Amino acid sequence: MAGTSLPRFQMTHENYLPDVKAQYEHLPYPPVNPLDEHKRLQRTWLEDLPMINHYCFAGKQTFKDGFRVLVAGGGTGDATIFLAEQLRATNAEIVHLDLSAASIELAQQRARIRKLGNIRWVQDSILNIPQLDLGRFDYINCCGVLHHLADPDAGLRALTSVLAPHGAIALMVYGAIGRTGIYHMQQLLRLSNQGCAEAEKIAQAKEVLQAMPAGNWYRRAGDLYNDNDTDAGIFDSLLHSQDRAYTIEEIHAWLGDTHGFTIELSDIGRGRYPYLPELTLGLEAQRLRARLPAMSERARHAMSELLMGDITRHNMYLTRGPQSKAPYGDADYIPFYFHEPLDPRGLEQMFAPKNGQPTLLRHPHLGMSAAVDAGRYSGQVLGLIDGMRSFGEIFDQIRARTRGPAPDNAPLFADFAPTYGLLNAIERLLLRHVSCR
Repeated sequence: MAGTSLPRFQMTHENYLPDVKAQYEHLPYPPVNPLDEHKRLQRTWLEDLPMINHYCFAGKQTFKDGFRVLVAGGGTGDATIFLAEQLRATNAEIVHLDLSAASIELAQQRARIRKLGNIRWVQDSILNIPQLDLGRFDYINCCGVLHHLADPDAGLRALTSVLAPHGAIALMVYGAIGRTGIYHMQQLLRLSNQGCAEAEKIAQAKEVLQAMPAGNWYRRAGDLYNDNDTDAGIFDSLLHSQDRAYTIEEIHAWLGDTHGFTIELSDIGRGRYPYLPELTLGLEAQRLRARLPAMSERARHAMSELLMGDITRHNMYLTRGPQSKAPYGDADYIPFYFHEPLDPRGLEQMFAPKNGQPTLLRHPHLGMSAAVDAGRYSGQVLGLIDGMRSFGEIFDQIRARTRGPAPDNAPLFADFAPTYGLLNAIERLLLRHVSCR
């Protein structure tokens, strides 16, 4: 068995729901085949170390100095295995905590196949974390858990009790607006499933999914709800005994106002883009777009969630201040492309000066069209990004090419800022400090 195991399980908190534990013992989630570890490594969006470094540790984290991770409600192990694989060559420790023995066993099988020895296994509820003597953690992953608690805030308080002073939390909770059709279906099935056993509930749900009329909101959402191809997925999505969701305004009120966290949103595959009306609102809405700069970030996030309508999960990093995010404007930071292969030369041509006209970026996968003032030097900066050169070194090369008076760093940063803001918003351009080169 990889790592060490702590076989304790004492449910002492009244918030603990026996039905939830029973569900995940019988239907571990997410459903996995451990043998797939021979074929590929399952990545999870928030757990890419370059993302964690950029948003949580000011781009200065090397992950080599006893870095400690808690995966709270780790289920069958996607986040745990991905983190442990990335941290394999370090002295980091990952603690995988889950209330389901069946889920932990699947995660342990995956770890054994990969020969990962940096994981400690704990079967318990996150509500008992303050009593488990696990120590402090630099990074806590808790995705898809708090919204299944009778009191989600009790779960959050349990997590913060073991968070290191400068640590960060990766959190995912359900999005209320994007899951509208799911909650219609949940109510439908509650009405129809009274007195049914688990197997009958699942069988009936499958029949209903095949027999929905064209106007049903769940059916009209098409591929938006894609967790209905396994029994575990159907039960977790449509038949769960405890399930709640949040609007982005509720997220800000709960995590920001009440707990004082700085919130960095990052939708899977799309980054901050779905929360930014300057990117999600059509270019034709000129009156509203003109008002966006005067609106608060919170109001813009809420507006964009309503515009998009498809945010089913709110993924985010929580830190204790904006200083945790890698700062733009420091010459000692290295810009690097991330999440998809980007051709620096092609970007250089795309963002070349256009006689004062904006550059139009169309991203077919994201469904995004955005106009950006690329300025005079953005194309050159993008062409020189190789993941090793710092901004200072890139700017030195630009100055060496420039005829006449050479711009210093400040105007070059100002010139590149709109382009950086756009590419960073979709998580295709991140930063790390030269100390992590």
